[in-house]
Amino acid sequence: MQVSRRAFLTTLLLAPTLTVAVSPKAVAAPAVAGTDLGDVLILAGRPTEHLLVVLEVRTDGTVGLVLPRAEVGQGLTTSLAMLVAEELDIALDAVETSLADARPELLFNQMTGSSNSIRAMYWPIRHAAAGARARLIAAAALRFSVLPQEISLTGGILIAADGRTMGIGDVAVAAADPLLKVIPSEPKPSEEFRLIGTSTRRVDARAMVTGSFEYALDLDVPGAMPVVVRRAPSIGGEVADVDKGALAALPGVIDVAVIPTGVAVMAETFGQAIDAAAAARVTWTAGSVDAENDETIRARLRSAVEPFVTTGELTAEFDFAFVSHAAMETNSAVADVRSDSAEIWGSMQTPIIAKQVIARVLGMPVDAVIVHVVSGGGSFGRRLFFDAPLEAARISQAMGRKVRLMWTRVDDMRHGRARPASHHRFTVRTDRTDVSSFEHRIAAVATDFSHGFGEILTASGSGASGRSVFSRTVATPYAFGDVIETLREVNLPMNTGSWRSVFSATSRGAAEIVVDRTAAALGIDPVEFRRSRLADPRHRAVLDAVAAESDWGRQLPDGWAQGVGFHAEYRSCVAYVVDLDATDPGRPRVRRAVVAVDVGKVIDPSGLEAQMLGGLTDAISTTLSAGLHIDAGLPLEGSFSQFHFARQVDSPTDFRMIVIDGADQPGGAGELGVPAAVGAVANAYERATGETVRSFPIHFDTNFEPFPR
Repeated sequence: MQVSRRAFLTTLLLAPTLTVAVSPKAVAAPAVAGTDLGDVLILAGRPTEHLLVVLEVRTDGTVGLVLPRAEVGQGLTTSLAMLVAEELDIALDAVETSLADARPELLFNQMTGSSNSIRAMYWPIRHAAAGARARLIAAAALRFSVLPQEISLTGGILIAADGRTMGIGDVAVAAADPLLKVIPSEPKPSEEFRLIGTSTRRVDARAMVTGSFEYALDLDVPGAMPVVVRRAPSIGGEVADVDKGALAALPGVIDVAVIPTGVAVMAETFGQAIDAAAAARVTWTAGSVDAENDETIRARLRSAVEPFVTTGELTAEFDFAFVSHAAMETNSAVADVRSDSAEIWGSMQTPIIAKQVIARVLGMPVDAVIVHVVSGGGSFGRRLFFDAPLEAARISQAMGRKVRLMWTRVDDMRHGRARPASHHRFTVRTDRTDVSSFEHRIAAVATDFSHGFGEILTASGSGASGRSVFSRTVATPYAFGDVIETLREVNLPMNTGSWRSVFSATSRGAAEIVVDRTAAALGIDPVEFRRSRLADPRHRAVLDAVAAESDWGRQLPDGWAQGVGFHAEYRSCVAYVVDLDATDPGRPRVRRAVVAVDVGKVIDPSGLEAQMLGGLTDAISTTLSAGLHIDAGLPLEGSFSQFHFARQVDSPTDFRMIVIDGADQPGGAGELGVPAAVGAVANAYERATGETVRSFPIHFDTNFEPFPR
């Protein structure tokens, strides 16, 4: 049969039951204002798109989806299982999703990040499921001796026009026959959706609630013994000398090894390993940033800001502190390294690069290393780096044993990755009624992209640098005349990494504060000021929706104020309005929040709500209270009691979300909410207190005794 340009290619694999991989010919949604970072990632993965999705229809009627992405709490396994269930007309709980091992053949197509997974996999998964559906119908038609047009598929049951039925599992083997004649099938039109766009419970919710869900920290690989690492008293320090004999004599200690990151201690239990590591007598070399603290880093950044090329009557400056990813699950991994092979388990967002780097460090061929991807208890960008799997591999090789590595919470906050500190400087020129120029200069400690992201950018024709990422993510959505936004990175050998929303959380968050101040200077309402300068109707629609639902401008008690923030990225847009209670200026609280969001085609509204609430919680935290103090080359914070992330009491009891279905293609959602929410919370705080804020978090307290180094 003639196949259209939007048809699909079906590849049959040698398997006992129907197993298909399908590549769509449809291209990504057309660029609105240039190619964004998500588009770059999709284009980089296009050559291997036909290998991306693997579906298996089993004889028991279930369908397996092997997902080449990481599940780190964002609900990806639920949303993508919904796509399969939709196209195959089966129950959601009949789709069983597993995470793929590292697959080097996918090249750049196995990275989880940049709010890209739904965008990249929406069409491949739907085409794969549509291809499977066509083969199941063809097999049933042959079994019933009827035409395929006389077969329908509903609820996992194939139904002939004369009423005869059979389950999809009954023809799972026959549908795999490569000689089967199949009529190509396209994915459903959106008007026929029964599941996509409806709120559903996460497929892993019950396992999470009952404690049966297995995270990387839960792994119990037979023979793998607990290991903890004693780390240097400052970032970059290495072991000069250690009394191994004294360590080996401590209760429960099995083995000790010196590795580049410290002294690894294996014991019978984690408690014994932690105690022994704390008791270790170690001489350390100097760290890479021992002379640095908050003041020196801030001074470096301020002096590095590029000079303005325009002038304006309104200026502003902001400092943002380092911020920990603070995932609920600390870094962990299991490793079994032998003389000629290695097997690694861990939560990884870049498993292909992890496999390659671990093989190189171990001195083995890449195909001798197996990397298993395990679900992680949070990430926010942290697990783009595979520090724990690499460290576990080194320890296993040094000890000649299977290891079960766990980073303590103190390790995770002090020696883990962090969002870099940054300084922002603005100048805005107006003609008393409008903005004629808007200039934003940024200096930031360099973000480390060595986890494989840089290679993707290079392969796509972009520079492998923070500036390249910045240029494809940070954009002012308003008609502000001449707009100039630049980033200069300051190289400091610190442990940095992408943090949720990367550069936009600080850059666009700060810009939204300046937008409010500009509106005030012009005597224009902040919502109206934004609306009149947004050219995209999708942008105006979310702003209008949030203003109406929040009753923008209503009277509030003394010490309270509303704040608004807007952001557009990843082919999506969002606006927040928060009601902030600052009657106690030292303990401000967001009491109510309303968000309007357009992420194009919505898969799971409940999952989207979780993302928008999560973005708000991150914004409340990092705007008001959460950050890392640097002292003599090391963060002071070492626990959640010291890193003042928002608690339940800090979350609004009234949270409302309006979803606008604004496009046929899905956009990104995971990082979208943070920048707008940062702007909304900061703007509400300034209006409620009358203060002009210039440093974040606003209340950056050291009301704790730091743990020993």
